[in-house]
Amino acid sequence: MKLSIERGALMKAVAQAQSVVERRNTIPILANVLIEAEGDTVQFRATDLDVEVVDRAPAQVERAGATTVSAVTLNEIVRKLPDGALVTLSEDGASGRLQITAGRSDFKLATLPREDFPVMASSEYACNFAAPAPVLRRLFDKSKFAISTEETRYYLNGVYMHVADTEAGPRLRCVATDGHRLARIDAPLPEGAAGMPGVIVPRKTVGELRKLLDDDEMEIAVSVSETKVRFATPNITLTSKVIDGTFPDYSRVIPTGNTKQLEVDASDFAKAVDRVATVSSERSRAVKMSLDEDRLVLSVNAPDAGAAEEELAVAYGDEKLEIGFNAKYLLEIASQVDKENAIFLFNSSGDPTLMREGDDTSAVYVVMPMRV
Repeated sequence: MKLSIERGALMKAVAQAQSVVERRNTIPILANVLIEAEGDTVQFRATDLDVEVVDRAPAQVERAGATTVSAVTLNEIVRKLPDGALVTLSEDGASGRLQITAGRSDFKLATLPREDFPVMASSEYACNFAAPAPVLRRLFDKSKFAISTEETRYYLNGVYMHVADTEAGPRLRCVATDGHRLARIDAPLPEGAAGMPGVIVPRKTVGELRKLLDDDEMEIAVSVSETKVRFATPNITLTSKVIDGTFPDYSRVIPTGNTKQLEVDASDFAKAVDRVATVSSERSRAVKMSLDEDRLVLSVNAPDAGAAEEELAVAYGDEKLEIGFNAKYLLEIASQVDKENAIFLFNSSGDPTLMREGDDTSAVYVVMPMRV
């Protein structure tokens, strides 16, 4: 195998591939990236057996072929090469080494045979559709903060992507929850997605997917089966197993009878919560919200650290209410608001609170209160 490739294109492809590789693994080949050169492209494939990413880049291929080398080492070398360098990768089967040359730099890396590299079995996808990158970005970005990190409730360790029936017709919906807070985000249903099986996309896959969604002009091809999900652009294909479990009936958690409405500037609210939470005890991080007519007082009382209080002018016309929340949860939810105002809907100090962005009901958040 022998090929030449521009450093920038190589950097982008290798960085995406190596991020999938697990740092600690007992199978040496899983630390490697599979490099396959043919025609006028080279592709880099990496996997941890649950997620697989294939990244293609244009290259001048002198001799077609394939080999595997350490993903992390290759990424470090390419990162440190000068901008605009032309990088040559060459391997002859006899030496068992991949030679990397750029200008006066010359590296030789140990290789492992490509036959040992596990390629994820391609499955029959029950549903194929295309969605614009900004739509998918919004669905996953706004829901991922609520993914649970508790391994015991493994079925909450991802984002539940499914088709939901709403009053306005079917929608593509992403939901995540950890039992303390919940995010439910809707988007128009793309053509061809109607028969999609509901799948739980794992946390790691959601993180890797984010790198595919930066280009606003890009259409992402989505394929879904009962066991796998695939997201593809012309240059990158990300395939992942889905979490084998049943996502709980989240609709039971979303309150429908909350009538006490608070409207507040989302940015001012987030900053004020952040300020008063500075003195909250690390363990509970409790912030108390005291509501009166058009007035909100945020307060923290941590006996060992001190106390803090801040008042905000808000729109609120219901009876007095005092309710406590974990500051971290409030901040995370407030930071999801793109519009100017956040609307909170309360019932009582012991019931879940609903939050949405202005009049937009396509993004709904639920947060459980805590005693303060």
